[in-house]
Amino acid sequence: MAKIGIFGGTFDPIHLGHLITAQSVREIRALEKIIFIPAFISPHKSEIKTSSAEDRLNMIKLAIDGISFFDYSNIEIEKGGVSFTIDTLKELKKNNDELEFIIGYDNIFEFNTWKDPDEIMKLAKVIVLKRRSSHPPQFKDKYYNQAIFVQTRGIEISATDLRERVKKGQPINFLVPQKVMEYIYKHKLYNS
Repeated sequence: MAKIGIFGGTFDPIHLGHLITAQSVREIRALEKIIFIPAFISPHKSEIKTSSAEDRLNMIKLAIDGISFFDYSNIEIEKGGVSFTIDTLKELKKNNDELEFIIGYDNIFEFNTWKDPDEIMKLAKVIVLKRRSSHPPQFKDKYYNQAIFVQTRGIEISATDLRERVKKGQPINFLVPQKVMEYIYKHKLYNS
């Protein structure tokens, strides 16, 4: 039975931190593949202006091109509007046996505010990314206790910082895949 990892996010832009973390989770959790799913509009970032959904999806395609265990889905972009995890998981569950939903460490402490958190827990195992630098838990609720924590190999790269670097004309070599860097410059993303 195939176990599939679901990695959602804004991915504005996707960077090597995302890719290294995803590869690490796949190995630790013995997943067949990981599907990157860019949010159309994240419910947690709805006031933040992002690059177009098309640009963000194109960068993901370029970043994972030729990597057999990475895939992407435009399910949330196609749907439009605010992307709720529960809706996406219900849709993906139709064609997949086992889903593992990957979230960042800080997200588990806000998980109780998400739409239908109990349903999410039923549809998928929630995998929480833990770094050596992760702070001790602020509190432990039932979601924290049901989640699976994985210590991943990761590098600290911030998409916000990347966008700032482009805006200031600083190099982003070694932070994003080469093809993603070329796409950012060609399409003049993050300049304004």
